[in-house]
Amino acid sequence: MDINDTGKPLSADVFRKKASQADAVIVGVDRMDADLIDACPNLKIIVKFGVGTDNIDVEYCKQKGIQVERCIGTNANAVAEYTIGMLFNCARSLSNSVAEVKEGSWKKTTGIELTGKNIGIIGFGHIGKLVAKMAYGIGMNVLVYDAFELTSDDLDACQAKQCTLQEILQEADFITIHVPLTEDTKNLIAAPQFKTMKSSAVLVNASRGGIVNDQDALDALKNNEIKAYAADVFESEPPEDIDWQQELLSLDSFYLTPHIGSRSKEAEINTVNRATDILFHFFSPTK
Repeated sequence: MDINDTGKPLSADVFRKKASQADAVIVGVDRMDADLIDACPNLKIIVKFGVGTDNIDVEYCKQKGIQVERCIGTNANAVAEYTIGMLFNCARSLSNSVAEVKEGSWKKTTGIELTGKNIGIIGFGHIGKLVAKMAYGIGMNVLVYDAFELTSDDLDACQAKQCTLQEILQEADFITIHVPLTEDTKNLIAAPQFKTMKSSAVLVNASRGGIVNDQDALDALKNNEIKAYAADVFESEPPEDIDWQQELLSLDSFYLTPHIGSRSKEAEINTVNRATDILFHFFSPTK
């Protein structure tokens, strides 16, 4: 058994060497494209250590008869708590205030409260529902958008209103994103959407890079089309030494964390347990 505990994808050559004889792979950030899959002739199952499978060529796995499984829901609470934390951070400029004090400043920034504000939740799966529950507990008005029709039970649990994406963009004071990266969601939030938002709006992306067009986010922040953008994901992770990316990072209204939304001890234990359960069941002779 080989383990990649670096938090970064292995190079293709290293991955081939480690996984070439594997019957199963538990994959986190490493990319499983067709070439790497072909380099593992014994491979029977891939388990995603998390939920998003955008780093796995799922269609090619289907062609090869390789099963792909996900650890659905195991890190949902961690990501939801991260999202709510970022709402507080952006509303009160907490991390900026801490940084200013460390630099010798004693600037007393006046922020806003979350209570009574509209939160627009894009994607109402496991994470979106938990964010809605937490936001409702704070006293926020919950607006939700999902590609699928939602049940009254889902909505009534947090007095939520199902809206169109356009309504979310126009009415929400805070917008959070919880959808997978697909062809349909790539650049879901780009220049036209930023122009539709309130100038006081805060956007939090705790899902996948590429769903928000980061270069358009830079323009929106510079033009005061929105108040702040907080992200746990980015177009390239880590950011590259490209002028526009470095300019975005320099803005006080942009908050980027290194994809840590799911990184709680509890979530990692849950995910390890789920991943191993999936493998035990798959290879069990009595399944």
